[in-house]
Amino acid sequence: MVMSLISYIGTERNILDEAPENCHTLKLPHPILTNRDLEKLRRVSSGDLLATTLPALFRAADGEKGLKHSLEDLSARAAHAVESGYTLLILSDRGVDATYVPIPSLLAMAAVHHRLLADKTRTQVALIIESGEPREVMHFALLIGYGASAINPYLAIETLHDLKRRGLLPHNVTANHAEKTLSRPSTRAC
Repeated sequence: MVMSLISYIGTERNILDEAPENCHTLKLPHPILTNRDLEKLRRVSSGDLLATTLPALFRAADGEKGLKHSLEDLSARAAHAVESGYTLLILSDRGVDATYVPIPSLLAMAAVHHRLLADKTRTQVALIIESGEPREVMHFALLIGYGASAINPYLAIETLHDLKRRGLLPHNVTANHAEKTLSRPSTRAC
């Protein structure tokens, strides 16, 4: 038996209704996105597919209260993005510096997911995680289990590129090997 990881992201509609707008989704061969694939998704604006990036960061100096406030703010921004017509929400922890630290990706994912469920808008949007945190199979499984449509583990990908650049990977392995095995997203055909 062969298991398929193919998924379709975008607005979920009635699967029993054969309508052209039900085809406005993106087909992903699996839920792991390369940095290049994520950049392509950021620029999507075809049909009812429109992407936006929401920072998943909080001020380190604000501690637990800052984390709670940032989660509420992230959830509110996600709800506003859905109201504004965005259908691909990228929750990103890029931008970490001496002041801002990442909201744990599973916590950010769960907060946004539950806010959109409460607003009854969850099926109108795909949630995509851009995080340096996921690196083990369990991290990916939990994120998907909590509602992520796709995940870009940018730090793991950039680490592979750095290892290759420094000559620490075997000669028969290229830095792009993992990325080459990942197919590009394609538009779903009806």
